[in-house]
Amino acid sequence: MLLSVLLYGGLFAAMAGAVAMLWRRTRRRAAVIVATGMTLVVVALLWPATEQRATVNASKLDEIMPRWQFVERHEIRIAATPERIYSAIRNVTASEIRFFQVLTAIRCMGRCREKESILHAPAAKPILDVAVGSGFRMLADDAPRELVIGSRVAPGAFAVMNFHIGGDGLVTTETRVFARNDRARRRFAIYWRFIRPGSGIIRRSWLEAIKRRAEG
Repeated sequence: MLLSVLLYGGLFAAMAGAVAMLWRRTRRRAAVIVATGMTLVVVALLWPATEQRATVNASKLDEIMPRWQFVERHEIRIAATPERIYSAIRNVTASEIRFFQVLTAIRCMGRCREKESILHAPAAKPILDVAVGSGFRMLADDAPRELVIGSRVAPGAFAVMNFHIGGDGLVTTETRVFARNDRARRRFAIYWRFIRPGSGIIRRSWLEAIKRRAEG
């Protein structure tokens, strides 16, 4: 997430500096701001992604993808039985997830409106059914404890995402991406650092939608 902050901070600084260069009195200082901003952008995009490993098999996710270079994790506590939570995970729809349609439309950039997909999901259809029907595979369905789906997300890069239900109502969702080679890793790193803030908003809103459905 830090690299995404550097990326967007650098872009903002570069744009602000470019505007300031329109005025002669601030042109020199503005040029420094532009250069600094662009340096931050380059650092954020080219910073190498290191590999991580699961030290124990604590979940189906650990078994399926024990190695990864990119990861995102969020959690929420839900006052409901595991069965109700699992049902909510399976049945929550895109319309229940705040900002989902807006953020996926931005991420899609108008290129995925021709067919149903997780980036173009019908408002009333369970979002996981949409995902599984449009390229994702159900890798584990361990009701009412854990669910794992996965897909190839770029040439040489594979992603898995889970929802895990703890006995105390703690629900976590984690996404891991493993790139098979250095070229795939470098290319996916650029994409990941651009989409990471919006992805985080979607995942947190997704968990909140599950909580509302399970507790309601």
